[in-house]
Amino acid sequence: MKIDYPVRLQSYMAKSGLGSRRSCEQIILQGRVTINGKKIIELGTKVNEGDIVCVDDVLAEPENKAYYFVLNKPRGFVCTNSDPNETAYARDLIDIEDRHLLFNIGRLDKDSQGMIFFTNDGDFANLVMHPSSEIEKEYIVRTDIDIIKKDMDDAYRGLVRPYRIKSYRILDKREVSVVLTEGKNREIRKLFEILGYEVRRLKRIRIGTVSLGDLPIGKYRKLLKSEICSLENSAKGVGNGNSN
Repeated sequence: MKIDYPVRLQSYMAKSGLGSRRSCEQIILQGRVTINGKKIIELGTKVNEGDIVCVDDVLAEPENKAYYFVLNKPRGFVCTNSDPNETAYARDLIDIEDRHLLFNIGRLDKDSQGMIFFTNDGDFANLVMHPSSEIEKEYIVRTDIDIIKKDMDDAYRGLVRPYRIKSYRILDKREVSVVLTEGKNREIRKLFEILGYEVRRLKRIRIGTVSLGDLPIGKYRKLLKSEICSLENSAKGVGNGNSN
């Protein structure tokens, strides 16, 4: 990944595979970053070529190669890369030598399955995750009882606060396709719970223009260049378009 110096510290960290720019900003604010031995807590700080940047006393260096993967996450796997209470990590399903550099873009909870992206490109992750991007995420929801159309209409109209769906299609009596553009924590499960349903199965099948297709559960593939460009082009007004 090419860097045009000087570059904002959070962008430099993101290009070093330390997470999205937003998560890197939190690391800076926590006082965990130094430049040339000096602790930095200002988000506007610039990094010049040759500067030594460390996070928790570990050298941060931009990666020469960017990775972009789509994984069909099985149920029972967590998206976090570190949790002492868990043993099944989604990232471990991606069998590459540099797997330790990868982090997930957004999340799927442990009981959900389907599409999730992994990358080491923090700027790309920020673009896809940022609420102002308005990138669609489509889910198939299976419920415990028959779905009432009026309930889905209420969710579409924003009457089930604080949640709102962009669109929906009822597939059968207990299954519906739901499209979101924001994706709050466990949003779909909480929305359906408010409406009086228990979600029996939740599967994400699309992010933006990228569909899960016939990718088997537990398997992964590289994102195509055309898919990456499409995701970037569909994002709206993220960080005024300046990645530095």
